[in-house]
Amino acid sequence: MAEKHLDGTGKGEFLYDFNNDILMFKVKDRDYKISAEFQNFVADIDIEGFVTGVRIFDASKVFRMDKFTLKNIVNWGFETMVESGMITIRLTFTSKVRNKEVPVENFTQQLTTSLKGYNLIDSSVECGVA
Repeated sequence: MAEKHLDGTGKGEFLYDFNNDILMFKVKDRDYKISAEFQNFVADIDIEGFVTGVRIFDASKVFRMDKFTLKNIVNWGFETMVESGMITIRLTFTSKVRNKEVPVENFTQQLTTSLKGYNLIDSSVECGVA
């Protein structure tokens, strides 16, 4: 079976919860179904089986940058890929602090999950705003 693909370019949003240090990227207007959790990462999966969102808890520690820098992200993108139950998340973003760009390029995290009662489909998603 061919891999399913979702192009969410221009349809994404990011949120940073400064008080709780949670960074989230997602494709807008997708119907949420279930989440897969691994350490500080949560992958949100929609009803079609696409990984359309990612949340990072304790984001300042994960990315080794202060919370103010995470609050000032100016452009970003994420890609997710699912192959045989393995979720790969790739994040790229740039923050701007005092007119200086602070890039994070190709930060990759892999999650192995067995979601009980839910078949995760082999798929890929790309989403970004520049």
